[in-house]
Amino acid sequence: MAEVVRESARPVAEQSTAELVQRATEQLSRLVRDELALARMELAEKGRHAGIGIGLFGGGGVMALFGFAVLVTAAVLGLAVVIPGWAAALVVAGALFLLAGVLALVGRRQVRRAVPPTPSAAADSLRADVRTVATAVRDRGQG
Repeated sequence: MAEVVRESARPVAEQSTAELVQRATEQLSRLVRDELALARMELAEKGRHAGIGIGLFGGGGVMALFGFAVLVTAAVLGLAVVIPGWAAALVVAGALFLLAGVLALVGRRQVRRAVPPTPSAAADSLRADVRTVATAVRDRGQG
């Protein structure tokens, strides 16, 4: 800190180019360190909020699961009015397994569309760019 005060006491016009470059380098280095510290603090704060949000979102998912279980129970009890309780439970379980199978098939189709996880469109575009540049360099060399 004392160096900063001492350097600023001399007018800029009296300082050599080397001194000015050194001073600018030190100030730039300090600025970058301060900006990185600010970015770390900001990311820590955002990470804390994201963690809280993810926890609350997970809690909401658990409550939704419990709600779904109660609806399934209500379906079983509702069917038990018409048919025996064990048969109502089997009917509801069969419907749930059928729904699970459909969801699994749709999910498998989506996963197959995502594999392999390479950005093929971007890779094709990059290859075209390389061909264009190579052609331009070759043409310039011949011309």
